[in-house]
Amino acid sequence: MEPLIISLDERLASAGDALPLAGHLDLVSYELGDHEFALPEGVDYDLVLTNAGEGILATGIVRAHAVGTCDRCLERAELDIAGEVDGYYLFEEPERLAEDEDEADFELVSADRTIDLSGALLSAIVMETPFVVLCREDCAGLCPVCGANLNEEDCGHAAELAEQRERERAESSPFSALAGLDLGGEGSDEDASNE
Repeated sequence: MEPLIISLDERLASAGDALPLAGHLDLVSYELGDHEFALPEGVDYDLVLTNAGEGILATGIVRAHAVGTCDRCLERAELDIAGEVDGYYLFEEPERLAEDEDEADFELVSADRTIDLSGALLSAIVMETPFVVLCREDCAGLCPVCGANLNEEDCGHAAELAEQRERERAESSPFSALAGLDLGGEGSDEDASNE
């Protein structure tokens, strides 16, 4: 992601000062694990920078329309992302970190009094991207036998596989050996009563 450098000026000079900041970035794509997502419309952000005394707090929303590949059917999958931005930029390196924080919780304001918001924006997008990407919630996926897209056609293999699984389940049952057991057959009650 291209840097989004913001210069800190007199509008954020004192603790409590706030600066609204909105804009658009022409980010083309991003990756999450093995997935790559295109961003045909780029990224829009609406933030507020606040001087929190020890640093600058960046909060707000980032929005994007992402296009990726469905994990089930391998067709195009589209999703709208709205992520909460939460970045903290300290004026000075802390002497020691609190027990519940690490260096990933903040960045430092650079020597030229600028901050780069690109990392916070990208983190917000990634956090709202699902790990399993689907073209739709009820995507049927691909047939494991012939590879047909089950959203478009029923190749018939699904019914065959279901029948096969049911047979295997019945055969693996501990009671399957009893299936052929003859317990006396029909009329055994009458024979017993005649004796």
